[in-house]
Amino acid sequence: MDSLIAVAARALAAGDPLGALNQVALRDDAPALALRGIAMAQLGDLARAKALVRRAARAFGPKDAVARARCVVAEAEIALASRDLGWPAKTLDAARATLEAHGDRVNAAHARYLAVRRLLLIGQIDEAERALGRLDPTPFPAALKAVHELVVAGIALRRLRTKMARAALARAGHAAREAGIPALTAEVESASLILTMPSARLIACGEERLLLLEEVEALLASKALVVDACRHVVCDAGTAVSLAKRPVLFALARALGEAWPEDVPRDTLVARAFRGKHADESHRARLRVEVGRLRTVLATLAGVSATKRGFALVPHGAREVVVLARPAEDKHAAVLVFLADGESWTSSALALVLGASQRTVQRALDTLAAAGKVQSFGRGRARRWMTPPVPGFATALLLPTPLTND
Repeated sequence: MDSLIAVAARALAAGDPLGALNQVALRDDAPALALRGIAMAQLGDLARAKALVRRAARAFGPKDAVARARCVVAEAEIALASRDLGWPAKTLDAARATLEAHGDRVNAAHARYLAVRRLLLIGQIDEAERALGRLDPTPFPAALKAVHELVVAGIALRRLRTKMARAALARAGHAAREAGIPALTAEVESASLILTMPSARLIACGEERLLLLEEVEALLASKALVVDACRHVVCDAGTAVSLAKRPVLFALARALGEAWPEDVPRDTLVARAFRGKHADESHRARLRVEVGRLRTVLATLAGVSATKRGFALVPHGAREVVVLARPAEDKHAAVLVFLADGESWTSSALALVLGASQRTVQRALDTLAAAGKVQSFGRGRARRWMTPPVPGFATALLLPTPLTND
C-alpha cells in the first residue's frame, strides 16, 4: 500500500471523504477506485459509489481475494444505504467467510452487522436478534461498537423496550463521539429522536391524545384491553390476539373499542366493517355472523353483547378498553412511513418490507406522487422514491415486527 492510499484510507476511517478524494481522485488503480467509491458513498452519491466499487472489484487480481471481499462488503453497505434490499445475501456471506479465513476480523464483523441491519429493516426481528447475539463488540473499533448499539436499540424499539433502547442509544452516542465520525453521531442523534416524538394516538371514551413510545409501552403493560390499530391486534398485559389477516373482525373490534363503554348501532358497524351506507337484511345477517366470529376469537379477552340498538364490547378482566391508533392514518400511511427515513427506495424494496405485491406498491406511489407527497427520480429499474421525513412523528410502531397470536 503506497503512502497516498494509506492517507486516503485513514481519512475515510475518520469520516473525511473529501480528504480521501484529495489523495486518490485522479487515480484509476484498484485500491484508489475502491477508496473513491467509499468516499462517494459517504458523500451520498450512491449510484457512482456502487459503480466505482464494482470497477475496483474487477480490477483486483485473482490473488487479491481479501481486497475483492472488502469491495463486496462495501457494495453491500451501499446497497443497504440505497435500500436495495434484494441485494444477494449469499454474496455477502461468502465475502465475510473469506475475510474471516484471512484474519480480517473487523471487516468480517462489519459484514455481519450489515446482514443484521438488513434483517432488522425487513422486519425479521427474531433472526436479527439471534445474529446479533453471536457478535461481541468488545474488541472492535469505536465505530463498530456504535453500530452494534444502534442495532440493539433498533430491536428494543420494535419490541417496545424503551429503557433498553435509551441505554443502547446512550452507549452508541458515546462510541460515535469516540470514533469522531460526524455522520455516525448524526445517525445516533436521529435514532434518539424516536423516543421524544409521538408514536401513536390513544382513543378512549371519545377523546384522543398523542403518546410517546414509553407511554405506549406502559399502556400495553397495564390492565387495559387494547385494540392496537398499529399492528391489528387485540391484547391485554398477558394475551394477544392477532387480527392482521381478518380485517372485517378488526374493523368491528376497533369500532366497539372506540365506543366503549357505550354500544355501537348496527348501521354504524355495517358502515365500518362492510363499507355499506345502508344496512339491509343481508348486511344485518352478515353482521351477526361476523360478530359471532369475533366473540369466538376474543373469547379469552372479552365478550360481545347484543343491545337493543347494536353491540357492545365487554372485557373480562380489564378495567377499561382503549384503541391505539397511528399518529396519522392516511390511506397509504405504511408506504409513507418507510419513505419518511429520508432515503431513496425502489418499489421492489418497499414491496419486500410491506409484504405486498410490487404492483400494489407502485399504485400507491403513483397516488402519493399525484398528491405531491412523494417524488421519484431515475427510470425503469433504477427508479427510486423518496420524501422528506414527516415532522413530529416517530415511526417505530409502524415498522414490521412479529406478533404473538395466543
